[in-house]
Amino acid sequence: MKIEIRDLNKIYPNGNRALKNINLEFGHGMFGLLGPNGAGKSSLMRIIVTLMKPTSGVVLVEGKDIQKHRKEIRAMLGYLPQDFRFFTALKTWEFLDYSGSLAGMRNRKQRIAEVDRLLDQVGLLEVRDRKANRLSGGMKRRLGIAQALIGNPRIIVVDEPTTGLDPDERIRFRNILSTLSQNDVTIILSTHIVGDISSTCQGMALLNRGELVFEGKPEDLIRHAEGHVFRMNLTPYEYEKAKERYNVISTIPVDAGWEVQVVSDDVPEFEAAPIIPNIEHAYVYYMEHKMHAELTE
Repeated sequence: MKIEIRDLNKIYPNGNRALKNINLEFGHGMFGLLGPNGAGKSSLMRIIVTLMKPTSGVVLVEGKDIQKHRKEIRAMLGYLPQDFRFFTALKTWEFLDYSGSLAGMRNRKQRIAEVDRLLDQVGLLEVRDRKANRLSGGMKRRLGIAQALIGNPRIIVVDEPTTGLDPDERIRFRNILSTLSQNDVTIILSTHIVGDISSTCQGMALLNRGELVFEGKPEDLIRHAEGHVFRMNLTPYEYEKAKERYNVISTIPVDAGWEVQVVSDDVPEFEAAPIIPNIEHAYVYYMEHKMHAELTE
């Protein structure tokens, strides 16, 4: 399942240019979209799932323009929007059953079996008869995940899927997506939670202010930060100075003050030891240092 995005632009009526000449290409497996709030991720997602038209440019699925083949493309899609909503009068299983019928599952017996399988998969089987509006926040998000998966879609688009989930629920969800990505399924995961990308995605793109600023594998992004992440043990006074000068990623209280991790090209005034970066370090370094350096050249 090949998806191509060519010269995509989106300008809203108020003049906000949400997407600027986006070019991306990806196939089956899991692909991550990472960026701060307002980067353009949700706009891109809504265009891919045919809920919004671009100002210019095209999105092709297996060579077909999604704007010209909307019905066909929608039949392949499972979508979890950031602002997922449901019919409050329906029970949990009833909502998912309704979602299955919308996805084209006509055989009621098979549909009900699939409903219970997915409810079990996302940990909601025990509350299948509870009204959906009486679920907890995390449970509602899991119900949204289930409705995105029903009908065996070939393209799954999830926008900020782990918002509101506790750590165990996030791990469960990532495992579900990882299993699905082994099949001929394309999964697009949009998030501002950096750990969701490193744990699940083979490829990724980084958006900032509507522009594509990085495309590659998570390990490629991490490579940019090698030699630029440091650990330091600081007194309270030194810590205050460090906060003013560096991007502090983590702080852990110790007997003499703080153990601090910072992202920087160098830390000349403190005794600092370089450490192996992770995806969070790399994201901060790329956004705050590498991009700034490129803009000022």
